[in-house]
Amino acid sequence: MALTIPLFHRPGAILFLDDDTDYLEMLGMVIPAHLQVELYSRPSGFAARMQNEPARWESDAMAQLQMLERWRQGQALLPQVLRYWAINAARYELAQICVVDYAMPGTDGLKVLNTLLDWPGSRVLLTGQADEQIAIQAFNNGLIDQFVPKQTTDITRHLLGVLRKLAQTPHPRLNTLWRAALRPAQQSMLQIPSVVKSLRNYTEQHWVEYVVLGEPFGLIGLDAMGHCQWLQLESTASLPDLAELAGSAGLGFDTVRAVRAGQRLAAVELHQQMGLRGAVRTAPAFAVGDDGVLCGAVFPLEPSDLPQPIYAYRHFLEAQGARMVHDD
Repeated sequence: MALTIPLFHRPGAILFLDDDTDYLEMLGMVIPAHLQVELYSRPSGFAARMQNEPARWESDAMAQLQMLERWRQGQALLPQVLRYWAINAARYELAQICVVDYAMPGTDGLKVLNTLLDWPGSRVLLTGQADEQIAIQAFNNGLIDQFVPKQTTDITRHLLGVLRKLAQTPHPRLNTLWRAALRPAQQSMLQIPSVVKSLRNYTEQHWVEYVVLGEPFGLIGLDAMGHCQWLQLESTASLPDLAELAGSAGLGFDTVRAVRAGQRLAAVELHQQMGLRGAVRTAPAFAVGDDGVLCGAVFPLEPSDLPQPIYAYRHFLEAQGARMVHDD
């Protein structure tokens, strides 16, 4: 059974190709500023932008695979993820979704998308009324992930809904990679519908990027300003073990009792893996989902806690400048 929350999630570029520059300019104005958008009016410019994407995706996937290999050899994953974020700002440039108009002079959107053979992102086709059957067939054949009829009422809102859904869809290869870092029991908990809903709500409201880890169990996340949080997850069945760890780490009787009761969580493993100074941090616990099997607590990480400074996604967006149509 597939996990329904991405185990590895980050923002990426959304590329539009349409020969109607007025339509592209309109999209550039109405698509929210927190999304990275690139607008192309010619297939040649779009093709040049996408030429090296498969190799860049492969290089990024290899960096993640190497993290997991080092983890298997005994290196903690949490500090590795933080270092990966610190030294790989170019990850935000990877093309995540391509939205291509079907009807263009001299070619069509399906032919353009079919040139992206080894690119692992999501493909969306914009269609006119006459092209809808072609789009349905392409979708059924797995050539595209979604199609959006241009005659749709309130097309912009519909298109934004499609983009949001695709951005939150687990990436098959990356999910498979990171599933290796989870125990079967952890995977099972992440398939409980109310748990998935609770985690999706939290991640969408607070973060632009996160990774799910198994040792310790939880999510390490970044907001748009580069602030980092650890969302620790504990099964209710494991609370006595965590309370014992908290006692061994020198926390007081009242705190240990609160951990055992599921009122607070102690970030013992976070402290160990990050080499944090001072007393082990604790935070109020809350239910994750409504099945009573999982609880969580949020631990903000200060810049001084991190191995290296992390370049904020907001700064990356600001460096892109105003949205312009590429017509070369």
